Amino acid sequence: MSCGCFGASTAKKKRSPSRTPNGMDGYPLDNVRHFSDKELRLATDNYNMSNKIGRGGFGTVFRGTLKNRRQVAVKTLSAGSRQGVREFLAEINTISHVKHPNLVELIGCCIEGPSRVLVYEYVENNSLDCALLGTWISNIRLDWRKRAGICMGTARGLAFLHEELVPHIVHRDIKASNILLDRDFNPKIGDFGLAKLFPDDITHISTRIAGTTGYLAPEYAMGGQLTMKADVYSFGVLILEIVSGKSSARANWGGSQKFLLEWAWQLHEEGKLLELVDPDMVEYPEEEVIRHMKVAFFCTQATASRRPLMSQVVEMLSKKTRLNEKQLTAPGFFLDSGESSRKKSSYDGSITYQFSSTPVSITQVTPR
Repeated sequence: MSCGCFGASTAKKKRSPSRTPNGMDGYPLDNVRHFSDKELRLATDNYNMSNKIGRGGFGTVFRGTLKNRRQVAVKTLSAGSRQGVREFLAEINTISHVKHPNLVELIGCCIEGPSRVLVYEYVENNSLDCALLGTWISNIRLDWRKRAGICMGTARGLAFLHEELVPHIVHRDIKASNILLDRDFNPKIGDFGLAKLFPDDITHISTRIAGTTGYLAPEYAMGGQLTMKADVYSFGVLILEIVSGKSSARANWGGSQKFLLEWAWQLHEEGKLLELVDPDMVEYPEEEVIRHMKVAFFCTQATASRRPLMSQVVEMLSKKTRLNEKQLTAPGFFLDSGESSRKKSSYDGSITYQFSSTPVSITQVTPR
């Protein structure tokens, strides 16, 4: 019995449609390469754990080397994925046409039986999580120029997904491990490929929460209301991580049980923002660094409607827009209470949220 990847159909009208391995009609894909399971097993040494380079909510990622010696990243989607063949192919068809310098490029895909595999470009310097937060042993040192470039490139990639691409895409899980760095430390947003699409006539959708503790926007964590402004919130938290070199998922910053965003806001109110800066950065332009942190606060305001669009964030980071701090309101926080999530009002009128500080991606618990 022969088993192959799904194929693109370039047939003439009288030609029968291609068939997927499980007998369903094929779906035309003309923008990506179709790999066989055998090819990908050879490329990854049968998915040897020594080639594992990451794991996310959708599955495990392995480094692979094709026969032409090109290195690739092979993402094996979780077996628990509820997507049918048609859904999978439809999403692949969509993301295969999404091209931007700050987005990871999809090279190919494969489906044989229950297997769902995506093949992406290999990005040399792994993830921002590895380079900045030390989840892996890394000799990378990020100076301010690199960090500012990562902020700007990520903002541009998100602005493209939110505002230029049609239909628009909301990522749902912006975090350091989903920002990959190429050989020149240019950022590329990964894992957007299976994000839900936003038709133009829909302003928000309700969905099971998929994201990572510490990055989740309050309205998303509490009510499952997902809009592009949830991505903006996560991006604001990411800026603070980039500036501080500290993880947002931990709740022990500032000498107390505070999440990174909460601690940063406290320093802002005390006029001590520079205390947040990563001590590994010996030299940096203080005014520019403070501006980045204030942009982060604009992105993480408790009320979603007060957060800027990502195109506005790009302008704010590039100094094309003056920051009107009089319009800045307090962020929505995640407080570690050890209890189930609940909402309460803080003394200054902002909204705070008590939420588990366990640093686990919710996508690992409830696959999308």
